[in-house]
Amino acid sequence: MSRIVSQRVGSLEIRGYSLAGEESVIIAPELNVAFDFGRAPRELIPIDHVCLSHGHMDHAAGIAYYFSQRNFVGNAPGCAIMHRHLVRPVERLLRAWSEIEGHPTPARLVGLEPDQEQAIRRDLIVRAFRVAHREPSLGFAVIERRHKLKPEYAGLSGPQLVELKKKGIEIQYPVEVPRITYCGDTGPGAFLDRDDVKNAEILVLECTFYEDEHKDRARAGQHFHLHDLRDALAQLNCPYIVLTHMTRRVSLAQARQTALEVLGPEAATRIRFLMDRPRRRPAPGPPGPGDTPARG
Repeated sequence: MSRIVSQRVGSLEIRGYSLAGEESVIIAPELNVAFDFGRAPRELIPIDHVCLSHGHMDHAAGIAYYFSQRNFVGNAPGCAIMHRHLVRPVERLLRAWSEIEGHPTPARLVGLEPDQEQAIRRDLIVRAFRVAHREPSLGFAVIERRHKLKPEYAGLSGPQLVELKKKGIEIQYPVEVPRITYCGDTGPGAFLDRDDVKNAEILVLECTFYEDEHKDRARAGQHFHLHDLRDALAQLNCPYIVLTHMTRRVSLAQARQTALEVLGPEAATRIRFLMDRPRRRPAPGPPGPGDTPARG
């Protein structure tokens, strides 16, 4: 059975696995983009663009295997997007693996600074931003660029709009729609007030600590505590917030109950836990003595 968990969140399918210190990999297959490599599960290999938030082993261990497997199955080299300061160390890592394997593996590495962008599709970009974690670390917003008709032309017919365009009149204006934003490992910070974070359709946010007595540990490690999320919710307009990077100290049942108590029932409806496998209904058994068979 695959360790990867899959669920529908808003308009996107989200696949992944995330336990602090063990492995983190998040995949949005419909956008052909992923965040962090984890240990490069098979579900990651077909994805052409992978954004590496930082170099900790639980997030980056699978990078060489990802490129090697794509080469093995005949795919074009994938693209790893990361902080500019990580590019050379990753290049050295890939060279070492090429020496071990006895042949080179093609790879494409793109280094970004905060607020720089990388196109991944004609209408889709990845924008990097600074997070509150040890440097070099980045969060990534996947943004769809659309065009909308200017309000002053809303009542015109198709032929009239065509005539305006022939005259060189710009009848549309650009709109940015943040589809999914991934913050990687981080504590609370100014990045939460960014438009591409607080207005994302789906915000993938770590929440490592849940117990009251672990607030200091969260601060020391630059990680989110559930109380930090409670304090940030008012500024987040995201309809869906997917929580990752839990530890084995807290079960999903405990995390759900604590989130309900700390965040309140209304806010808790926006929360999804990445590692929450969809619960299947038990198959119906044979009717009991007191059951009345359904008539169709």
